[in-house]
Amino acid sequence: MKSEQSKGNPVALLPLLVFVLLFIGTGIITGDFTAMPIPVALVIAIIAALLIKPKDRLNEKIGIITRGAGKENIMLMVLIFLMAGAFSKVAEGMGAVDSTVNLGLTLLPGSLLLVGLFIICCFISISMGTSTGTVVALAPIAVGISDQTEIGLALALATVIGGAMFGDNLSVISDTTIVATQSQEVKMADKFKVNFFIILPGAIATAVILYFISTGISTNVGEGMEYSLIKVIPYLAVLIIALCGVNVLTVLVGGTVLAGIIGFIDGSYNFTSFAGTAGEGIASMMEISIIAILIGGMIGLIQHYGGIDYLLHFITRRIRSRKGAEFGIASLVSATDVSTANNTISIIITGPLAKEIADEYGVDRRKSASLLDIFAAAFQGLIPYGGQLLAAAGIAAISPVAIVPYSIYPAMLLICGIIAILAGFPRKLKA
Repeated sequence: MKSEQSKGNPVALLPLLVFVLLFIGTGIITGDFTAMPIPVALVIAIIAALLIKPKDRLNEKIGIITRGAGKENIMLMVLIFLMAGAFSKVAEGMGAVDSTVNLGLTLLPGSLLLVGLFIICCFISISMGTSTGTVVALAPIAVGISDQTEIGLALALATVIGGAMFGDNLSVISDTTIVATQSQEVKMADKFKVNFFIILPGAIATAVILYFISTGISTNVGEGMEYSLIKVIPYLAVLIIALCGVNVLTVLVGGTVLAGIIGFIDGSYNFTSFAGTAGEGIASMMEISIIAILIGGMIGLIQHYGGIDYLLHFITRRIRSRKGAEFGIASLVSATDVSTANNTISIIITGPLAKEIADEYGVDRRKSASLLDIFAAAFQGLIPYGGQLLAAAGIAAISPVAIVPYSIYPAMLLICGIIAILAGFPRKLKA
C-alpha cells in the first residue's frame, strides 16, 4: 500500500494543467495575455481540483485548499506584496523614483544602464538573501529607467528579476541555499564554491548580452536632468538596511515611513495625502496577493492528492547512471517548482530524495545541493505565475507573461546547469 501511494496520482496535476491551458492558451490564441485574468484562471483550476476524487467530502477538500492558501510562507508573501505597494507609491509620490532614475542617467551612459542595474541587483540580492525583496525594492527604479529611456519596460523588469535570482541562488543567507545545503548535509561554503563556478559564466554572458542590447539607446530627456539627493535617501536606506540583514517587512515599513517624512518636509505630503497614497499602493497589490493565496490553495490540493509524489516517482524511475542521476535531481526540483511556484518549497520537497539519489549514484553532495538551487532558481525566474514575476508585474502594471521573453539570466542559469551536468563540471571536487 505504501509503495503504491508513493507513486502518486497523475490526475492530481489536472488543476495545474487547466490553469496553464487557460492562462497561456488564451493569450496565444487571442494574442493578448491579459485576456484571461489570472485570478479567473486560478478559480476555474481550483474548481477542477475539487472534481478530483468526487467521493471525498467537499468540505474536506475546501479545508485542504484553505490550509494551503493560509500557509505561513503564502501569508508572508502577501504581506511583502502589500508593503511593497505602499513603499513604491509613497516613494514615487514624493519624487524618489524620478530623482533616483535621473541620478543614474546622469552618472551612467545609456549603454551601461542595464548592465549597471543587473550588477546592482546581483549585489543587493546576494547581500539580502531574498529575491522577492530585491524585486520589490528595485522594480520601481526599473520602471523609471524605462520611462526615461528607450529601454522596454519588460526588459528592465526582467533585468531586475535576473539579478534578484542571482542572489537567491547564491547568497549564504538565502532560504533556498540554506534548505539545499541542509537537505544534502554539506557546508554552506563548499556549496557556494561549486555553485559559483557553475553559474559565473551565465552572469558574465548576461551582462554582455545586456550591454549589446542597450548599445546606442538614448534618453528621452536632455542634459542637466534634475534630481534631489535627499529624495534618493529612501531607496538608499532600504538597500543599506536590507544589506544589514533586517527583515524585509521591517525594511519596507521603515522605507515607507522615511519617504513619508521627507515628503512632509518638502511639502509633497500632509497626513491625509500620505495615508491616501499608501492606501493606493496597498490596493494596487491586492490582485497579486489574491493570486498568491489562490495558488497556495490549488497547490495544497494537488499535493494532498499525490500530484507532487507522481512527479517524483515518474522522474526517479528513469535514472540509470551518475549523469542521469544529476539530470534526475535537476528534473525533480524543476518539475516541482513549476508545480508549486515556490523554489524554497520545491527544494524542501525534493531535497531528501535528491540526497538518496546522490548517495546511490555517486553524485557529490556539494553538486547535488548546487543543482537543486540552480534549477529551482532558474524556473522560478521563468514561470509567469511565480512570486518574483508577479511582484514586478504588479508594480509595473503589465502582464507577467510579457516579462518572460526577456528573462535572460534565468535562461542562462538553466543553460549553465545543463552544461555542468553534460561536461561533468567541476570534474574534481576536493574534500
